[in-house]
Amino acid sequence: MKKLICLFISLAAAYTSLAQTFKNEIGIQTDNDSYLGQGSDRYYTDGIYAYFRHSLKIKDGDTKLKNKILGFEAGQKIYNPQSGDVPSVLYVDRPYAGYLYAGSTLNLLYANESNLKLGAQVGIIGPGSGAAGVQTTVHSWLGFYPPTGWERQIHDGAQLNLSAQYNRLLGRDENVDATFNSYANLGNGFSGAGAGLMFRAGTINHLYNSISTQSTVSRAAAPHEFFAYYKPALNYVAYDATIQGSLLNKTVYPQQITLDKTPFIFSNQIGGAITANHFVFDVSVIFHTHEVTEMKQSEQWGSVSGFYRF
Repeated sequence: MKKLICLFISLAAAYTSLAQTFKNEIGIQTDNDSYLGQGSDRYYTDGIYAYFRHSLKIKDGDTKLKNKILGFEAGQKIYNPQSGDVPSVLYVDRPYAGYLYAGSTLNLLYANESNLKLGAQVGIIGPGSGAAGVQTTVHSWLGFYPPTGWERQIHDGAQLNLSAQYNRLLGRDENVDATFNSYANLGNGFSGAGAGLMFRAGTINHLYNSISTQSTVSRAAAPHEFFAYYKPALNYVAYDATIQGSLLNKTVYPQQITLDKTPFIFSNQIGGAITANHFVFDVSVIFHTHEVTEMKQSEQWGSVSGFYRF
């Protein structure tokens, strides 16, 4: 019996270690500060996203490009002050805001383990985002307090936001590597740029077939991954409509509360990721310095994502 159990374990281990090919994946990501178990409900308090990615065929004879991925996504972000239930406007240290969007990305991943990811989003900030209703409904389902103060939320209209990410491997030594990360955003909702590093340790793939670069779909077989990572980054914020209000809409809304953003934010992300046959999982914790000078408390949340590949 023991020999059979050992044989089963060995076969299962061998099966999960086999490299497989998956051209498509669907998945969701959920962000929430309550995942940290501190009873907090502040600032970037909730986010929910849905994704579909498809690996495109690469032109025959192209030796530089290793993977090319077309992605589609939709999501919602919810922001409130230090609590979703503040007694007066004096306690609004970060504006109430919601952002609802849909978008597409093109991820170009190269043999030298660099990648360029281009994206575009259309969406809405303001009551049309549905953020107030979602937060109220979720709180009701979970037996939490009823949120108040959403009449003071950022009012805005249509949004168009463009993005670009560039990452490049700096060095690797067996099961440890370091990568340079950078991005730039431009739009009437979000504009800015940032740069940082990513350190990985564990069973890691090349960056053209990795969770780290959202490239777990490919037309070539890739080994499984299981690693921990740390990502520090410095972010420059040129404009943030969820804090400052509309860039283009100059309508005066009497109850709307806006504030001024801080120009620089330092962030730390610590997490772990794994691929297992059809499934991809990523769990992390993110810490931000204050987005607004008036913020009374720290900003932090947990993020969990899961994908099914086929």
